Amino acid sequence: MSEISKHHQLEMNQVDFRLQLSELTQLIGLRALDQHLEQWLNEEYGYTTAWYQKMKNVCLAGIDQGWLCNREGGGIRYGRVFKPADDLAGFSVDVVDMENIAGPHHVHPLGEIDLIMPIDDGALFDGHAAGWMVTAAGSAHEPTVSNGRALVLYLLPEGQIQFKEKNIS
Repeated sequence: MSEISKHHQLEMNQVDFRLQLSELTQLIGLRALDQHLEQWLNEEYGYTTAWYQKMKNVCLAGIDQGWLCNREGGGIRYGRVFKPADDLAGFSVDVVDMENIAGPHHVHPLGEIDLIMPIDDGALFDGHAAGWMVTAAGSAHEPTVSNGRALVLYLLPEGQIQFKEKNIS
């Protein structure tokens, strides 16, 4: 494949990735980040759907091509793919690649929507298998992947996330 063809394929994957997410985030936009949203996402865009399989394949290709998860720290590959934007209903988009590791403690001031894509069979993110997990505004955690490797795509309203030390009492 020529360098021009490779570059064109790279652009097409990034454009397709954003378009696929834009269509979804526009549907999510005004919904509350709660268990009803999580249930709807898992029913309509869950791990058994063509949408999920396409998203997982694009994420894997993006990692291979170097435009996804192009940073590394503490054994976690990560990267903000898109800053909050109108075409994404104000969400930012990040992807992490984790294997049997806990990430840094953080708070979601406006909530978080996670798409869990196990690479290894049985891999879990915060105890959740393949599919969607939605956490409410003010929620906090140490994001943990266990039982193998998983990719997690997360949507943050207005891109808001606060990393801080966990209070130990």
